[in-house]
Amino acid sequence: MARAVQKRTLETRARLIAAAEEVIAEAGYEAMRVEEVVQRAGVAKGTFFAHFRDKEALLERLIGTRGDAQLDRIEALPPPADIPAIIAALNPLIAEMTSERYVFDLILRYSGAASRAETGPIAQTFARTDEVLSQWLALGPFRKDVTPALLSSGVQAFLMHVTALHFCELYHEQTLQEMLTELLEAWLLPGGTGAKAG
Repeated sequence: MARAVQKRTLETRARLIAAAEEVIAEAGYEAMRVEEVVQRAGVAKGTFFAHFRDKEALLERLIGTRGDAQLDRIEALPPPADIPAIIAALNPLIAEMTSERYVFDLILRYSGAASRAETGPIAQTFARTDEVLSQWLALGPFRKDVTPALLSSGVQAFLMHVTALHFCELYHEQTLQEMLTELLEAWLLPGGTGAKAG
């Protein structure tokens, strides 16, 4: 009996997620409404709240899942040998982060957790990204005067910085990738002087 209930619960959750993905594909993350999700999933509104505390909890899960899918792809790549290769590998993840301003706002809010018990899908994706970047940076021709973990933290900080600038009208003279290249050259290359070093 318990297995049947668990199976139904998982099937209902899967229907809710599939319905939410349909709505997002048609209208975007911000326009997604719980009412439309439950209607498409064929469940009561109370059923939604039995699975997710609110709309943002569902979106956090969806964004985290998409981030993890990108990280699965990234982990399968050979370690990048230079900054353009790092940026090329991260571009699909960057595209997810910049798909909507609303998505970036959610990522900012849920990228950390107040306690281990509150660590959600987006925070877990950030931790996993940090691990992948650290491994790459330890193997590549990048500066060795600081730890790969610190280098990775800097890369993520710069990624968040240029993503925020991407949504600011004052910063459209350079692409996000150009801004990121300039910052990573200064941060990752020996001497911290970037590609202009002789």
